[in-house]
Amino acid sequence: MNTDGPKTDSAPARAGQGRAAQARARQARAGQGRAAYGHWIGGGWRRPGPGHYPVTNPATEQTVGHAPEADAADVDAAVSAARDAYEGWARTARRERAAVLDRAAALIAEHAPDLVPLAQAETGATLRVARAMQVPPAADRFRRYARGAVEPDTVPLAPVPVAATPLAPGGLIGAAAIRRPMGVVGCITSYNFPLANLAGKVAPALAMGNTVVAKPAPQDPLCCLELGPLLKEAGLPDGVFNVVTGSGAAAGEALVAHPGVDMVSFTGSTAVGRKIAESAGHSMKRTLMELGGKGAAIVLGDADESVIKSAVGAVGSTWSFHSGQICTAPTRVLVHRSLYEKVIAALTRYARSLTVGDPVDNSTIVGPLISAAQRDRVEAYLAGAREQGARIAVGGERPAAEPGFYVAPALITDATPDMTVAQEEIFGPVVVALPFEDEDEAVRIACSTPYGLYDYVFSADAGRAWALAARLRSGNVGINTVQRHPETPFGGFKHSGVGRDGGSFGLHAYSELQSLVWAS
Repeated sequence: MNTDGPKTDSAPARAGQGRAAQARARQARAGQGRAAYGHWIGGGWRRPGPGHYPVTNPATEQTVGHAPEADAADVDAAVSAARDAYEGWARTARRERAAVLDRAAALIAEHAPDLVPLAQAETGATLRVARAMQVPPAADRFRRYARGAVEPDTVPLAPVPVAATPLAPGGLIGAAAIRRPMGVVGCITSYNFPLANLAGKVAPALAMGNTVVAKPAPQDPLCCLELGPLLKEAGLPDGVFNVVTGSGAAAGEALVAHPGVDMVSFTGSTAVGRKIAESAGHSMKRTLMELGGKGAAIVLGDADESVIKSAVGAVGSTWSFHSGQICTAPTRVLVHRSLYEKVIAALTRYARSLTVGDPVDNSTIVGPLISAAQRDRVEAYLAGAREQGARIAVGGERPAAEPGFYVAPALITDATPDMTVAQEEIFGPVVVALPFEDEDEAVRIACSTPYGLYDYVFSADAGRAWALAARLRSGNVGINTVQRHPETPFGGFKHSGVGRDGGSFGLHAYSELQSLVWAS
């Protein structure tokens, strides 16, 4: 594996260093605009009561900027601003809401040259990921829900003749079901795709007429704070969108517990999701939770060369796509025993071909993990796998690249389905390979974890794969691909979450149904 970085004695290497230096300069400029941020509340910056904390670049271990710490007063101010703005925004004509969201999409795209380097600096994403997946999807989601704002929100129900009762006279009774906004929505997001993930919550929530208080992940909140001025410039009324941040759990806990919040939308770990559910349940807040995953990629025995190639590329995305920091990653590969050694060999070659290093270098495929704590967590899982008798077939070491929070892509073999690394979400560049004898065993292994977010089936027979998908307790199943469809309902079974968003289902998620009944 190439972990040495570019050599200085070649023209291509010198060119690569030049591009990396330019990217670093853009990152520095992106963070200079607001080296110390305030909370975005009521359409302006609010000085944080407890001060600021540093946001660290995972590749350089240098400070990108300073985010505000929130105390209970800051959270209360944000919720109050959202509550005060709610009625006006909810009553705004849907076409006007659509126009604001459309302008927001255009402004995000226009500011991408500044947002991309800032997102890369605070997330540690590679250039490819930052350019394609950190900022553009945020613009796409606002654009999608600009259309969503004008989608029909009423389901007419056929009139029904009803006999007279002691309750009321009989007659022909008409009815309709109408989606209404929830109210104030607290959006708590994950660190892997901070801006895109937040846009996926905020855009449908605003399209439905809700107001929002966002609490981004503590590791990389700066791009999310930058969204506030852009939405104001797009014409969003003050108080409709607010952002509070903090280095620990206090701000999020205060937001979830606040009596002025009607709904909590959360993306993150199952452990935190449980705590949010417990707190939200006290006041019967609605929740939407996209939680952890332990995706299984099942390679059936009929897989031919092209299908195996697709499977290897798909499983390899756990390593090559944001260093495995994605809940939908196929982190377990379940292979029919007749193909097991062949697939293991192919995955080993794939892992060894990946360049680990500075994410601003175009040749880098695997960048750092988000923090030293996350790197230590991944390394602890690898050590535990060895202690339980598994083998690290390739990778898992800490590369020579310094500074930065790096772990080389790891493939674990000789594991059993009950081992910790085969059961728990690692959230790093680690794949566990498990053999199976028949479809029944494959299904048992795939469904043996507490999770059920995204599984995959690879087969030369698409009909067979379709039938097998019906047996998987998973909210999403990819057949011979890890590609996504933007309109599908997204969410998980079991401990992987509650509810669905995505496409028009996102509008459903951020609304309540109201029934209207009348006598014809």
